[in-house]
This record gives sequence, structure tokens and C-alpha cells, in this order.
Amino acid sequence: MQSAAANAAGFSAEDMGRAIREAMGAGLGGLGGLDGLGDAVQSVFGTMPPSLDPAVMAQLQTEYLEEAAALWNGTLQGEATPLKDRRFAGTDWAANPLSNFSARLYLLNARTLGRMADAVEGDDKTRARVRFAVQQWVDASAPSNFLALNADALKLAVDSGGESITRGVQQLLADMQRGHVSQTDESAFEVGVNVATSEGSVVFENEFFQLLEYKPLTSQVHEKPFLLIPPCINKYYILDLQPENSLIRYAVEQGHRTFVVSWRNPDAECAAWDWDDYIEQAGIKAIHVVQEICGAKTINALGFCVGGTILSTALAVLAARGEQPAASVTLLTTLLDFSDTGILDIFVDEPSVQLREATIGTKCPTGPGLLRGQELATTFSFLRPNDLVWNYVVANYLKGEAPPAFDLLYWNGDATNLPGPMYAWYLRHAYLQNELRKPGVLTVCGEKLDLGAIKAPVYIYGSREDHIVPWEAAYRSTQIMKGKKRFVLGASGHIAGVINPPAKNKRSHWIGKTDALPARPQDWLDAATELPGSWWTDWSRWLAGHAGPMKAAPRKPGGRGYAAIEPAPGRYVKAKA
Repeated sequence: MQSAAANAAGFSAEDMGRAIREAMGAGLGGLGGLDGLGDAVQSVFGTMPPSLDPAVMAQLQTEYLEEAAALWNGTLQGEATPLKDRRFAGTDWAANPLSNFSARLYLLNARTLGRMADAVEGDDKTRARVRFAVQQWVDASAPSNFLALNADALKLAVDSGGESITRGVQQLLADMQRGHVSQTDESAFEVGVNVATSEGSVVFENEFFQLLEYKPLTSQVHEKPFLLIPPCINKYYILDLQPENSLIRYAVEQGHRTFVVSWRNPDAECAAWDWDDYIEQAGIKAIHVVQEICGAKTINALGFCVGGTILSTALAVLAARGEQPAASVTLLTTLLDFSDTGILDIFVDEPSVQLREATIGTKCPTGPGLLRGQELATTFSFLRPNDLVWNYVVANYLKGEAPPAFDLLYWNGDATNLPGPMYAWYLRHAYLQNELRKPGVLTVCGEKLDLGAIKAPVYIYGSREDHIVPWEAAYRSTQIMKGKKRFVLGASGHIAGVINPPAKNKRSHWIGKTDALPARPQDWLDAATELPGSWWTDWSRWLAGHAGPMKAAPRKPGGRGYAAIEPAPGRYVKAKA
């Protein structure tokens, strides 16, 4: 999800920038030796961490000095060991003594600082915060990020007669105008032209969302329609990037009459929207409109990431009102129990949530504001800085290489704003206080919330390497939902694990040998069977079992008072943050 907790919890892009600026002054080899831990933590958090055990510190210092002496002596004797780290693996790093030494010294410093961070005395959250701060500082300080020490970039500059540097400067200036580091050739894509191209129509819209209905690809469709609610924190077309990897097209091909929520990209007019607005005016409204269009008492519904949280909340509100509109529910990498939020947990505490409430939430003296999409995108890039930040800094600016055209990264950079009150509510009641899982604690849309009141069968999916929604956290939804449940675990991460079409024959997935869903996620995994390929086929069979008999496909979109407004993908998805 690009679940926005990290940035919104008070660890902003400005904090990261300060850490990076500090790191860039670290000098040869980066990190500044044993004093670097304190500098790194201070640069991000403004305070020193809890103390280190003197005995541990003495041991680390002794080992560091021994390794540093060996490194220096080896350099004097002309040693230039090739390095496995991909940032320094090129032959030019081994051929350039200064670059090779700086890389090896950097890796020594980085290892030592990491061990120091692990040895900090304090609770788990404090140690996790220190480790994260140190890792940000370590990654920013890599000699590969500096032209004077990057052997590959220097060689390329010489070979190109300086043209690579000229191109790099031009790309840097262009990115400064864009306000972000380019990860792909953004001119290569256009929504509705070569991404989000599945044929369909907008059949309903309000100020919160457009509802897309997709043209059938089969002569018959299942009786029960299928509604997808994607995360509101980014744009729906991650589910429809290209025909060959489109979950939307796959559902249509399987004979489902398919509808998708396309969220409005909030602007200043939307700044006062809160969580209740998203549930009542979007989640519940979309369910009711699909029911009305299809004349269906029940529908199948899918929620992805925070879209799953919205869907589950909407269904619980409807349950409190005596409605059970879901024939089945699919939750993809969704958090309902927020007791384990992975790396994002280190950014969420009472002061940070209060800060967001006071700056963009309902407690803001000047009125609610927006959490800007670019701020979110920057934060989530820095959760994997080497892959999503420094890799592009080096390629774009130091080497002057134009970023390649990549549809996933184009989507990743197509940012979405969020209304402050909605976001602050989500931070406090879900991430901080973990109240969604507790029956009767929260009141949403005037109703006491109980997710266990949803009677529909539920298909719950988690991705094993997901750093946004840890799979164990996704699994805990099995202990909250009370209907018949199935849990499936996929390989890879938050996006790649979900977008894994069967035709690619990639990765694998795990399925329980029985229907048992023990309280401990690891107990489930220990008893599960790993199968090759995509989880989509298992899910498709499960969904078909809840979709009803086949009937003739509709000849035109909409119906029962709802008509096509414009072709898919519609206007809302094209609005920029």
C-alpha cells in the first residue's frame, strides 16, 4: 500500500533530506568511522540514542581498528579485491585504487555502524528506529553516490569526453523542475493509451470516485457481479498496467462482470474529507451502485491494501445496518490487525500522530490540509533507498543515463494526495491504537464497528517479502473475520507478489494442507505446501464457486438508470497530484 504511515507519522522528506545532507559531508569512505552512529541518529531524530554497553563498544572498537589496519596495509601493498556489492562490482572499481579503497572502507564502516545500532540499549522500537536512521545515513554516504569516487562514472566521463556529465546535469535540472528523481521515462506512458487500456466505461461518478465497468470478453458472465476497491493512496491501474499482467482483464476473461473504483485525486476542495466520508460516500456507495446496476442482492468484492481496509469497514457498517451485500470478500495484502506493521511501525507514536492532526487534520488551527502525493512517494522510495533513490541518482546524474521506460515505475511515480482528516483518523485509530480489530470500540458512519459481523466467506492473501503489509499481519485477518476463510501466501513483495499472472509461470505460492487457521502465522506456514506459479488460479477457482451460475453477458454498460458517462479509464485517474 503505499501506506503513508511513514511520512505522515512525522518522519518527513525534510527529515530524510537532513540526514542525507549530513551524510554527504562524511568524507572519504563515508560515515566518518566510529563517531558516525551518533551523527546518523542525531541527523534524523535530533537526539542521541540510548547508550551502548561499554564492553560491547570496546569489542567493536578493537575489531574495527584491526580490520581498518588490515585494509590499509593491503591497500599499500596494491591489493584491489573485487567486491560483490553491486554498487562497486564493476571492473573499474577494482582498477581504480582510490575508488576501491573508499568502497572497502565504506563497507567496513557500514558493517560496524550496523553492529553498533544492533547493540543499542533500549526497547525494540528504539532499536528499530536507530537501525533505520543509521541505514539511511549509510546508504546515502556510499562512495558510489559521489562523482569524485565513483570509478564507473569517472571512466564513462573520460570515455565520452565529458558528455555523460553534461547529460547528467541536464537530467538533474529537469528533475529539479519535476520535483522528484525520475525512475522511468515518464514521456513514454499515457494513461488510457498504453497503460490502463482494458476496454470499459464510467457508469457512475460522485466527488469521491468514478465507477468503471469493463466490457465482457466472454459471451456469458457469472450471475453475481465483481467489484474491486483499490487503495486510495495510489491509482487503480496497478491492476491494469498491461493486458498480459492485468488482474482486471484476468477477472473479465474468467467471466466476471467487473467493476472498479477509480479514486478522485484530492485537491484543496477535498481537504476536509474524513474516514467516514470515504466509507459512506465511496465504499458503501460503490457496493450499492453495483447492486443496483446488476439487480443483484449480493456481489463479490475485492479490496487491495488500504482498499481492503475500506471494503471491510464498509461491509461492517452495512452489517450493523442489517445488510449483508457480499457473497464473498477477497483481501489482498490488507491490514485489519495493525499489531505488526513492519518497518512503518517505527514512525508511528503519539507525538507524531498529534503532529499530523495539528498540521493537516481536524485540529489544524488554519483548517484541514492535504498530505501531498509527492511527499508520500518520496517517503516510500526511502524505505528502499538503494533501489529506488540512489540507484537513479547514480545512473541519471553521475552517468548521464536516461532512465528506461518501465510501466510499474511510471505508476509508482503517479502520485495521489490524501485529505488530512481522513489520513489522521487512519493513523490514530488503525496504526497507533489498533482499534479496527476490536468489536464495538469504533463508531464509523454512526455505527458501532464489528468486522466479525461480516458473514461472507473471505479469501485472504499475503506476500511473503512484503515490507508494507508483513504477511503475518495479513494472516491475522483470519482471526478477525468470522465467515469461512481461506489464506494463501504468495512469493515476492507488496506489488510483485500480487501482480503475478499465471501465464508468466513465475514465483510460487503456499496453500494450507487443511482448512485449519491456527493463531500463529508460522504454525500455518509450517504446515503449508509450496506450489509453483501464480496464486491467481487458486483464487479464480475459489471466486467462481461464489459467483453463481452463468447468464448472457450484458450488451452495453450500466443499466437500471445508469448509463455510460465516458470511456474508461475516465477523468479522475488522469488528474495529477
